[in-house]
Amino acid sequence: MAPPDEAPAPHLDMAPTLTASPHWLYLLREFEALYRHGSAGGSPKIRSHRKAVREALSKIIARNPQIEERPAEHKPVVAHLPRALDLGERAAMQGMARALREVQTRLTWEYGYEKVPRPLAQKFAYCDILGPNGPIPSESLTLGFVLFAPRTTYPQHSHDGIEESYISISGAWSENNAAVYAPGSLILNGSGDEHRITTGDIDPCLLAYAWVGPPAALRDPKMKFSPRRRS
Repeated sequence: MAPPDEAPAPHLDMAPTLTASPHWLYLLREFEALYRHGSAGGSPKIRSHRKAVREALSKIIARNPQIEERPAEHKPVVAHLPRALDLGERAAMQGMARALREVQTRLTWEYGYEKVPRPLAQKFAYCDILGPNGPIPSESLTLGFVLFAPRTTYPQHSHDGIEESYISISGAWSENNAAVYAPGSLILNGSGDEHRITTGDIDPCLLAYAWVGPPAALRDPKMKFSPRRRS
């Protein structure tokens, strides 16, 4: 037993906190800046979503949670990540791209579906960095990244109980064939909104995402592809 005037020795196997893990902290700061200083484009819904994300994120950072590192895992599309980060560092999202580069070897890339069409398994993957399934624990917010290879069509799908936004980091893409989005663009999908993503012909596309919803929905988002409809 240590003498009264000596502090007990720290447990060497304790997980580091967020403030003791600067690469993760700086990455969260980039998310915070995006949702604090980016434009809502005059949309009340986007303005409300931005506020919900940044308020939840500020509370998480202030709580200084322990980092629960997950085993790093790659998927075939990760071969495109260096190019996506290079493109991001040349454009408006250079801070986020550089912060992500610092943790790229520690990311857990996954599909999120029980069955993934074989061609799609070569062309996309996502990684949570914060949330019920991320290395930075949270029950109120999920943050992460999704990476697409060039010439990818991500089928029509939806997320029940989750409001999600995407912010472009690099590459060009469209949703529901309605517009072309460039780095810095934000789109918002409400719970149950069906959306289909296509990417450009030449370069990969890297998107940051934020999910807001009840803890049960974030813990098990039940991502599902929409049934094909006959013309």
